[in-house]
Amino acid sequence: MRGLILLSLAIFLVLTTLQEAWSHGDQPLSKIAIHKATVDLNRDAYIKASPTVLGLKEQTTEWVTLEYGSPKPSADDWIGVFSPANFNASTCPEVNPRVYPPLLCSAPIKYQFANFSSPEYKDTGKGYLKLQLINQRSDFSFALFSGGLSNPKLVAVSNEVAFANPNAPVYPRLAQGKQWNEMTVTWTSGYGINEAGAFVEWGPKGGDQVHSPAGTLTFDRNSMCDAPARTVGWRDPGFIHTSFLKELWPNAVYTYKLGHKLFNGTYVWSQQYQFRASPYPGQNSLQRVVIFGDMGKDEADGSNEYNNFQRGSLNTTRELIRDLKNIDIVFHIGDICYANGYISQWDQFTAQVEPIASTVPYMIASGNHERDWPGTGSFYGNMDSGGECGVLAETMFYVPAENRAKFWYSTDYGMFHFCIADTEHDWREGTEQYKFIDHCLASVDRQKQPWLIFLAHRVLGYSSGISYAVEGSFEEPMGRESLQKLWQKYKVDIAVYGHVHNYERTCPIYQNICTNEEKHYYKGTLNGTIHVVAGGAGASLSPFTTLQTKWSFFRDYDYGFIKLTAYDHSNLLFEYKKSRDGKVYDSFRISRDYRDILACTVDSCPSMTLAS
Repeated sequence: MRGLILLSLAIFLVLTTLQEAWSHGDQPLSKIAIHKATVDLNRDAYIKASPTVLGLKEQTTEWVTLEYGSPKPSADDWIGVFSPANFNASTCPEVNPRVYPPLLCSAPIKYQFANFSSPEYKDTGKGYLKLQLINQRSDFSFALFSGGLSNPKLVAVSNEVAFANPNAPVYPRLAQGKQWNEMTVTWTSGYGINEAGAFVEWGPKGGDQVHSPAGTLTFDRNSMCDAPARTVGWRDPGFIHTSFLKELWPNAVYTYKLGHKLFNGTYVWSQQYQFRASPYPGQNSLQRVVIFGDMGKDEADGSNEYNNFQRGSLNTTRELIRDLKNIDIVFHIGDICYANGYISQWDQFTAQVEPIASTVPYMIASGNHERDWPGTGSFYGNMDSGGECGVLAETMFYVPAENRAKFWYSTDYGMFHFCIADTEHDWREGTEQYKFIDHCLASVDRQKQPWLIFLAHRVLGYSSGISYAVEGSFEEPMGRESLQKLWQKYKVDIAVYGHVHNYERTCPIYQNICTNEEKHYYKGTLNGTIHVVAGGAGASLSPFTTLQTKWSFFRDYDYGFIKLTAYDHSNLLFEYKKSRDGKVYDSFRISRDYRDILACTVDSCPSMTLAS
């Protein structure tokens, strides 16, 4: 009997460990029981916002100051930011004829407790707060609630605040097109096809400018798979435009502006941006790539703190901006912003990364928090996307996939060839994605593009994350069983993953065996693939197992990202940098010739017979 109790306790501890390791806490907006809100307006309570008009100098981000008071203050009073400003029941759709909409049907886009900047609020009933707003295509109002997040009572509502032009084109994000000499520009605005024509004005820096038209997409509530994305998390996404800038000269610098020609003949413009065109595939020049996963978003004003973890997100963003002149392309490999069905958060993420994404290609991969929802064709039946089921990621960002609902694709950057997998769809042998991966790896000319990189969200290779260790797999279940023979056959240099929120680097490895014992300088053939977990860009950190594996060369329980620098066809530098200071904490070099890539290793060359 005692043994049975001990066994039950052990199982409970394992399950608890797994839950803690995989859980990122609740999306902060989901903590608000907005559907239970009641009105308790008090004539002596107030909340005032200033200034009332934002963006008078075409800024897309502004600070607003709130002054508020309540005759019955409490430590759990809080302030919600609502957009559109009218957030009462008249805007709520009925779910079905038998279900009446709640008093409030829209979650705030952010919130903060009334005593955040005013510790004396509970005693004096008066406080102030500074919040940062971004242009999100609508006006704003601020509401003071009592009753905490679980039993909110509306006490006071502020005056309305709005940007001078809420429909303005904002937050451009670059991405590589399907051809090496093509750059795509995607942005968001409030102008639909019945109001204006969307385009990009662009050309060589200092040269003649031309106009390229943009396609326009949007989606409605019915495109969401379930709550909260379809209910309290819904917010009109506006219009997402994409323009294709073609026949670019390699490495040339181009300037561009987002434009809308209104049907009355007037124009609306964004500020001017610039980018450097991609190098020709195989071109021998300095090429620098940054890769990370699971960054998420954070608020500079301290609101919406997500499980108290996303300071790392702002640190990563800050370091990338600081070093942007030394970065050529960025890969964010899944778990983009953790909106989890609260649509407003995608605007806030694109605003956060705008200085990066408007300057260099910002390529993304699909993760569980973008795609997964039961009964929708995702490989995993969990609810991590909050009902988004991939629609937001597939629309807000462009990737050169044949079908963005199947988020796998390849892209070239000079001497690099990247194969990006979609771990939220089946990758095992015999599937459509497996055939893509096989073809992607086989199609590269290694004499011209010696650096072959495999990217995916979930860890299809190796990880010492405690969740994988408890499962006994040290990988996503069924992760490498089908793929490792492809990595070995085509001599993939490095495979990078997110999902596990830490940093780890393995030895060059094949079938659980290190094929090279060197740790920092690889000369000649690797004989295997180096696997890297780079999921520590912002989300709450994942612990490691205490078990020591021979293949795990470096582990770091901290926030960071990796950078690859190709100096030429023979020399590559790998660096792991921490987000808090941008300094290098792990690195290695690869130095080799083309004949080293051609050299046969285990399972990398066709079988030979004496007769042949």
